[in-house]
Order: sequence, then structure tokens, then C-alpha cells
Amino acid sequence: MYETLQQFLAPYYFYIKLVHVPFAFLWLFSVVMGYAHYLVPVMQAWRRDSSDPGLTLMRNWVFERFDEGVSVEHIAYPVLLLSGVLLFIAGGWGPHAGWLMLKLAIVIVVTVPMETIDYYISHLNGNKRYLRDKDGEPDWERYEQALHRHWWFFLVTTPMIGLMVVSVLYLAFTKPF
Repeated sequence: MYETLQQFLAPYYFYIKLVHVPFAFLWLFSVVMGYAHYLVPVMQAWRRDSSDPGLTLMRNWVFERFDEGVSVEHIAYPVLLLSGVLLFIAGGWGPHAGWLMLKLAIVIVVTVPMETIDYYISHLNGNKRYLRDKDGEPDWERYEQALHRHWWFFLVTTPMIGLMVVSVLYLAFTKPF
């Protein structure tokens, strides 16, 4: 079965890669730009003066827009995973490709749990706009909890993502072992 699938997909390896690589960058940079240029400056300003209602409104507005903007990332991620599996099969890779096994381990151990939590925080019960508009009466206590949980998520995952991206790119380009 695997060999048949590999023979079928092998001629399309380059085309699959033409999907995989742009979606990898789309997944990464769709969030990086919003995080670095909007969330971080607004949170820094708000933390300096959290009693300023204007800064609180700006913080809430930016977080809600960010929740909407990560939809691009959350569409790119499954495409990235699917195209990665197809590349694995089409390339005939296996356990003999140590660099790829390490790359896949890093991706699975770091991104799958992180993205699962991120989907929940951004679109499900942790969605700030939903909490603000819920039943016509905002639940500001839950809103603040969700917002701070999301911020802590960023503080924890940002260094991991930076290290993961550098490692994965290094392994993908150099194929050291």
C-alpha cells in the first residue's frame, strides 16, 4: 500500500513542496507580524498603566483582532501538516533519514499540542470577542482571564517557536544526517 502511494505521489513531489513551503511561511509569519507589531507594544503600554481605560480598550481591541487574524494561521497549519505527510510519502523517506525524523519529532512535540491549545484560545471557549458579546452581557471577569491566559500562552510558546523554527529550517536545508 505504502509503495503504491509512494509511486503515485513521487512525480508530484516538487508540486507538493510548492504548496508546503509557502504554507510553512504563511503559518509562521501570519502570527509573527501581528504579535510583534501589535500585541507586544499594546501589552507593554497597558502594563505600564493598566488603570488607563483607553489603553484597556486598545488592548482588548487588538486581542480581538488578533483572534480573527490567526484564522489564516489556523488554515495554513493543517495544509502544512497534510503536505508534509504527502512529501514524506512521495519522497520515499523513512527512518533512515535521521534529519527528517528529528524534524518531525520537533514539529509533532512542539506544534501539535501548541496549535491545539491555540485553536481553543482563539476560536472556542477562550475567544475574547465571544466572551464580550455572550448573551448581550459581557462577562468581563472571564474576558480578563481569557486574555491573560492567552498572553501567558504567548510568553511560554514564543521562545519555543523561535528555537523550533531555526532547528527545523536548519535540518530541512542542511540534512546533516
